[in-house]
Amino acid sequence: MPVAKSLSVLVVDDHASIRGLTRHGLSQLGVVDVSEAVDGSEALGALSQKRFDLIIADWTMDGMDGLDLLARIRANPVVGRTPFILLTARNDADSVRTAIAAGVNNYIVKPFDVPTLRSKIEAVLGPLG
Repeated sequence: MPVAKSLSVLVVDDHASIRGLTRHGLSQLGVVDVSEAVDGSEALGALSQKRFDLIIADWTMDGMDGLDLLARIRANPVVGRTPFILLTARNDADSVRTAIAAGVNNYIVKPFDVPTLRSKIEAVLGPLG
């Protein structure tokens, strides 16, 4: 059982408001080590500097989108197994299937609340202690 306060999470989204809401939700769950990136390129830079227990990334971003970022992470033997949750407004069945086929560990549809964030994280990492 992971202890929330010991988790290190990278939040990737091109909208500061979504990064802030996600950070706030994580803090309500007890997660204190949260890093942010504004796009996939910045996220890859962060991953080259630090190991994270979880990545939560938006699907739709300029340049490298969430699925492109996921593909780059999964191809990297050092960080390729890092759990990855895709954050998106897309909730149609085709989008969900596409994300699963790409290798996401879970999928959060915006807007979301803290209980949803908790359940999606726990589905990937196990119960938060």
